[in-house]
Amino acid sequence: MDKDKTSVGLIALLLLAGMTAAAHFAKVSVIFPILAKTYPDAGTSLGFLVSVISLTGVLTGLVAGMLVAQIGFRRVVIAGLLIGAAISAAQATFPPFALMLFTRALEGISHIALVVAIPTLIAKLSAPRHRPYTMTLWGSYFGVTFALVAWLGVPLAISAGPAVLFLMHAAMMLALAVALYIALPRKLIETPPRPRPGLGQIFRDHLSIYASPFIAAPALGWFFYTLTFVALLTVLPAMLPETTRTTLTFLMPIAGTFVSLTIGAQLLRFIPAVTIILLGLATAILAVLAMWALPSAFFPPIILFGSLGLVQGASFTAIPQLNPDPTDQALANGAIAQMGNLGNLLGTPILLAMTVPLGFNGAIIFALIAYIGCATIHLQTAVRRRAVQHSSTC
Repeated sequence: MDKDKTSVGLIALLLLAGMTAAAHFAKVSVIFPILAKTYPDAGTSLGFLVSVISLTGVLTGLVAGMLVAQIGFRRVVIAGLLIGAAISAAQATFPPFALMLFTRALEGISHIALVVAIPTLIAKLSAPRHRPYTMTLWGSYFGVTFALVAWLGVPLAISAGPAVLFLMHAAMMLALAVALYIALPRKLIETPPRPRPGLGQIFRDHLSIYASPFIAAPALGWFFYTLTFVALLTVLPAMLPETTRTTLTFLMPIAGTFVSLTIGAQLLRFIPAVTIILLGLATAILAVLAMWALPSAFFPPIILFGSLGLVQGASFTAIPQLNPDPTDQALANGAIAQMGNLGNLLGTPILLAMTVPLGFNGAIIFALIAYIGCATIHLQTAVRRRAVQHSSTC
């Protein structure tokens, strides 16, 4: 492939495949009230239909990053789509709750395969001058998918039944598997053969990867981002002024996606991704303080999520900027998937635990700790990277 040319068609197919990975979550989250009627005896266990995929990602994310380069990026994407299509079609029958929960756990394998392999392929297929835009697009896939599934999928599920939503998801994944099998070149990314790691080696690799200020930095920062994003969107609306609550609930996630695709993409052409992440965090901290000082003000929540849009796109762009080698990129994507799933798993319970006794102040403290922690991680790993680079030139 010409390194100065961007394969727009292939990237579009890969972005669509990524959206089907996000739909693993969205197809259940947006019809949660319907599923509560489908499984009336599940009680509070029903929430595991959403979160069990996150648990699978926490347990397997970095292992997937280790294996994907050995198996082959193309094979992993196609296999992930085929596995996801088969599972989603089986879920459309709405089996007993225990079996449905088991299929959701298996679906996590499809999800992690796609989110680890796809961004490395997108980076490879993008010319350097276009990479900030394509990686920013990848960074926005989750929010865009949720918006589309909520907009189109919920009315469809209400009118035709929830099974249609699962069958459409299966059909899209199958169609994309066929399209990418035909269109995606073999051996697009050449990686040196490495032995399959044993359990001891996997444990040692986890330690070395998270100790690396190059591979681990995007993932460690991403943990704090995901810790707050879904949690705040879930808990914060009830604390906003009733007169503006509905409008803000719609505008907050839209602001993040809009800023990521516009201001964020332009800044990434000239400024290193980590610098933009720190800029977004600084603005987010100021917005949270403004929310604390002016709890009825309309714009601070929008500015907060707009600032997180800078963190969103730049975090994925930071991976190829810090790790030129595709194998290291796969490990970094595995780590970011692992930490992202851990953040999603823990964020809402932690926020609820803080807001029950402290109310709105708990939400503010939660956000401030997360964003200050994220900035601290990025500043500390930047210092360590400079030390490594300095020692290598001496």
